[in-house]
Amino acid sequence: MAGMLREVCGAAASGLRVRFGPSPTGFLHLGGLRTALYNYVFAKQQRGTFVLRVEDTDQGRVVAGAAESIEDMLHWAGIPPDESPRRGGPFGPYQQSLRLDLYRAASEALLDRGAAYRCFCTPQRLELLRKEALRNQQTPRYDNRCRHLTPKEVAEKLAQGLDWVVRFRLERGVEPFQDLVYGWNKHEVAEVEGDPVILKADGFPTYHLANVVDDHHMGISHVLRGTEWLTSTSKHLLLYKAFGWDPPQFGHLPLLLNKDGSKLSKRQGDIFLERFAQEGYLPEALLDMITNCGSGFAEKQMGRTLEELISQFEIGRITTHSALLDLEKLPEFNRMHLTRHIENEGLRQKLIQELQLLVEDVYGDQEVDKEVLEKEYVEQVLLLRKGHISHLKDLVSDNYSYLWVRPSVSREQLQMISAEVDEIGKLVLGLMTKPAAVWTIEELNKDLRSLQKQTRETKYSSMMKLLRLALTWTERC
Repeated sequence: MAGMLREVCGAAASGLRVRFGPSPTGFLHLGGLRTALYNYVFAKQQRGTFVLRVEDTDQGRVVAGAAESIEDMLHWAGIPPDESPRRGGPFGPYQQSLRLDLYRAASEALLDRGAAYRCFCTPQRLELLRKEALRNQQTPRYDNRCRHLTPKEVAEKLAQGLDWVVRFRLERGVEPFQDLVYGWNKHEVAEVEGDPVILKADGFPTYHLANVVDDHHMGISHVLRGTEWLTSTSKHLLLYKAFGWDPPQFGHLPLLLNKDGSKLSKRQGDIFLERFAQEGYLPEALLDMITNCGSGFAEKQMGRTLEELISQFEIGRITTHSALLDLEKLPEFNRMHLTRHIENEGLRQKLIQELQLLVEDVYGDQEVDKEVLEKEYVEQVLLLRKGHISHLKDLVSDNYSYLWVRPSVSREQLQMISAEVDEIGKLVLGLMTKPAAVWTIEELNKDLRSLQKQTRETKYSSMMKLLRLALTWTERC
């Protein structure tokens, strides 16, 4: 542990740089947000740099607009990158499809050193290998056939115009590495895998080559990524060795799972950030929830701000246990952070503007008094319902419609509750002449009970039922 901390501190002194490298094959979801957040808080705590790199080498799966949306959502979440496709930076471009010359040059360097070779195997042959392995109940793997081609055979195949890819020569005897989360690790990839493709026939690199090349050329000092890449790290370290480059420090984050232990799926429409933004959740609530269910912080507590997450983060506290996400708790996280926004005068002003727009949008076709849209009134509503609502939009639900439009209740409806409706109305109007400054909840309850005693036969419960119906359209509390 002490060794890891020394390495972290040393990197900070020389300029810690981390990156978040999403693939734009879909939109940003909670799993991606957590990876980005851990990189962000680590960088900010160590006064380093947080880089967004779009990894769009799998062109067939790229979703139009996804890359732009991912960067938009990072800004919405309050964790914007320091360098990115949009912001630029000294190591751009920050989109892998625009760095193809760099990958070609890197693969040529490996070919020249004998660390890689051209493979001419057809898709049909590779498919036969896969089916044969499955038939024999074995894990499919390439048999390294083209590794043994002579220079003359390679030249002949090139002269014939055959398609080819570049494969990296996996070597046995990998060196162990110390992961910042999982400790000492090594995986003898050559014993269980065939030589991997690093440059495809279309000139695009695979993940393995592109990430190693980009992390080196972008000066990435620490790689924090999902634990699914832990077994590939030995392969990446072999690539660093073949290039003669020093590798970054690796830390693999445990999985973020559903509360029942099942895997988060992109097919679940409720894990994408855009959906949470549209439903009115605060980004702070999401950041709080996805860290509260995991590890890496001094203690578990609800209601942490981003600044508190940065100050409390300790990479040595990240455990190998998967984080179980309970989305049913999100409304409570949102209630806590909405309360904090309401209490903060600066943040409250933004909520006032948002609530005014919501009222106009929901009740615009009804008779809305201009007074209820005034800043002072809206602000008072927020302060009075602070702690009682989980979303700002709750205040324009049917339960709160009486705050924005005048209730329309017939005399007959009120007389069904009490025949003294006129007398009670006059008494209430008289009560409203009291200065608003003395209207505490306790004082109001006392005055209402005193008012009820002035009626002839209406019980207190019936009187309150009548007032609720007249003021709010409902008889419920």
